Amino acid sequence: MTQNTLVDKTFRDNDGNIVIAQMPNLPLIVWIVSSSLTLIFTSGKINTALDVVAIGSLFTWAWLELFQGVNYFRRALGLAVLISLIVFKSIYSY
Repeated sequence: MTQNTLVDKTFRDNDGNIVIAQMPNLPLIVWIVSSSLTLIFTSGKINTALDVVAIGSLFTWAWLELFQGVNYFRRALGLAVLISLIVFKSIYSY
């Protein structure tokens, strides 16, 4: 049985497993694919659409991690990605 320490809450899930990385879920897979495709389609409407899909899916992933992450580490990761996405897009906007 795991103890209820801050380290346990930070890195363990409800089953007591240490969780730092997980298999990608759908929003993360969509982000990886659409971001990769922006390297092929470097300009035009397709690039813009792929960029919107990439940003939306990464935002969705970060939001889900922030509010439904299995431990404090995953929730903090979601918050960090969400803040980074907002700052990056506000600095490097079109």
